[in-house]
Formats: sequence, C-alpha cells, structure tokens
Amino acid sequence: MQQRDPSSPKLPARRRASLAASVVLAAALGVAPGCATAGATAVVSVRMARTQQTPADASVYVDEEYVAPLYVIMAHGGLLPIGEHRITVTKDGYFPYDALVRADRKPIELEVELEPIPD
Repeated sequence: MQQRDPSSPKLPARRRASLAASVVLAAALGVAPGCATAGATAVVSVRMARTQQTPADASVYVDEEYVAPLYVIMAHGGLLPIGEHRITVTKDGYFPYDALVRADRKPIELEVELEPIPD
C-alpha cells in the first residue's frame, strides 16, 4: 500500500465519494456529519440491503424527503436522528417499500424488497 503525506489536502477519490455520500445523507436528514458528540443531535446508524429483484437505483426517502439512490445507502449507510421515521423506497414499475422505524440506540438494518407491478 502506498503511503502518502498525511498533511496533503487531497483525499483519494474513493474516500471523497464516501464522505460526499455521508454529507448528502446527513444533510438530507437534518443532521450535521459527526454529530454524535456532546451537545449535538443523537443519531442512530442505518444499513440497507436489497433483494436481487430490487433495483439498486431505487430512490430512498426519509420522512418524505429524498435522500439518495438505494445503492448509495447500501454502500455507505446513513444516520437517523433519534425518534420515529418513515423510510420509503420507490422505483417506477414497482410497488413502494415503506417502513416505520424507531431510531433509539440500536443500529437499524432493513432489507428492501420491491415487488414489480403486474402488467
């Protein structure tokens, strides 16, 4: 593995993409990244998986606010503020997935299954 100068302002592209996805998800949820510290909003981690028939590019919404494509959440996870939240995953041609979750101190893991709408 190549060593690089830690004072360099450049991050590897993969790390930049991961940070960008975390920032987008956290901002969409109204949580500042890294806010699990004193004086900030408490958050719970969220992980999502999908069944084989569920499209990876389905849209994820939290409390009716668009967050990101499903594949981004699958790759990077997310954060939810403490409390109840409705998570919806949609894709044209499929019935929506809808879950009411209670974020407390335990991580949330969901397996999303979108059923195709019959012709």
